[in-house]
Amino acid sequence: MQVIGLCRFSYPAIGGFQIEHQSHAERIAFLYDDARLQERFRLFETVALPSLRAQTDQDFDLVIVIGSCLPARHEARLRDLISGMPQARIEQHPPRRQREIMKDVLNRARRDPTAPCLQFRFDDDDAVSVDFVERLRSTIADCPGLVARHKSVAVDFNMGYVAEFGAEGIKAAEVHSPYNVAALGMYVRGGAKVTIMNFAHHKILRFMPTVTLSDAPMFVRGWHGSNDSRQKPVKSLDLAPLTPVQVSEFEARFAIREDQVRQVFSAT
Repeated sequence: MQVIGLCRFSYPAIGGFQIEHQSHAERIAFLYDDARLQERFRLFETVALPSLRAQTDQDFDLVIVIGSCLPARHEARLRDLISGMPQARIEQHPPRRQREIMKDVLNRARRDPTAPCLQFRFDDDDAVSVDFVERLRSTIADCPGLVARHKSVAVDFNMGYVAEFGAEGIKAAEVHSPYNVAALGMYVRGGAKVTIMNFAHHKILRFMPTVTLSDAPMFVRGWHGSNDSRQKPVKSLDLAPLTPVQVSEFEARFAIREDQVRQVFSAT
């Protein structure tokens, strides 16, 4: 069964952001601000990509959507980061409505639209466990009755970490976060055009059966100043430096190395 991941790398969509701007030009200027993009690239390099490169099941596709107006130097840097990763490809698109363009991207990514597929969203500042793709497949395989009766079924791995990354290393807190973007997947029946982008992630349970697994940490959510979700008041988190055991866990479960984080975030 084809597995498709969708990553929006600072794509200047029309709508789809919690932070508001007076004009689309202001949104583009915000997204492409050099300091913001530097942070996103560092997170993509040290947090997001390592977890995908290390997947125990390498049979998946990752579509990275960028704006057609992304400056050439940033596009080149992004292409360098994904070099040697056959699962990943970049698509350039002009600004369009968020859900409209992302649904189109996912449906066009299906090699055989008449066959079922699995889909997941992947933010450029998050990580998933190295066995995420493998467990997404096996969970759906364990649910033949639901799959037979429904055109879509969601799989929610709701245990993980929220983490802050910087030159000093990693601070984190373990969280239980149902229906978060990270580590949320979805089965789609063959012939159905519904996608994981049809739904707000926290409302997906209103539209289909969901299977919840809380047996192991399955995601790391990046926590930083340019989080879209932090532009409005949110609950504070008590983040603490990783213990030696957690340093090993982050490397084993998410392929995130604290020494690499320090090195990349210290570079000028």
